[in-house]
Amino acid sequence: MSIANYSTSIDPVKTAGEIMGMLSTHGASNVVVTYEHGVPSGLSFTVPTGFGDRGFELPVRATGVLLAMQRDRAIPRSKCTQVQASRVAWRVARDWLRAQLALIDAGLAGLDEVMMPYMLADGGRTAWELYAGSQGQIEGGTQ
Repeated sequence: MSIANYSTSIDPVKTAGEIMGMLSTHGASNVVVTYEHGVPSGLSFTVPTGFGDRGFELPVRATGVLLAMQRDRAIPRSKCTQVQASRVAWRVARDWLRAQLALIDAGLAGLDEVMMPYMLADGGRTAWELYAGSQGQIEGGTQ
């Protein structure tokens, strides 16, 4: 199966706007889009949690998408461009966020819970980056 949305023609700026709207209707404030060379590359936002307002940073890594598209021989080579990868990355991020918000709407999780890997800690690093840098700090459990 090919990467989702590989044929999209929707501009990343439009998709970033859709994501901003989705987040704002779920309580996010200070939603900010990050740009690299005039192209959206990620976004950050703040949400109120049971522990106070928390910042989150959602990366949208078009370079990784481009590599995945290049590995997939079912995707036409004409689609394997950085511009197209950016479009695809933003659509995939939007779809992922929509699925996470469905969990929240169904009462299965909270926004801070599903976004925890992207929560910003002091120093601007995400919870995932802190975890990845210190693997031994969280012991694996068993069922």
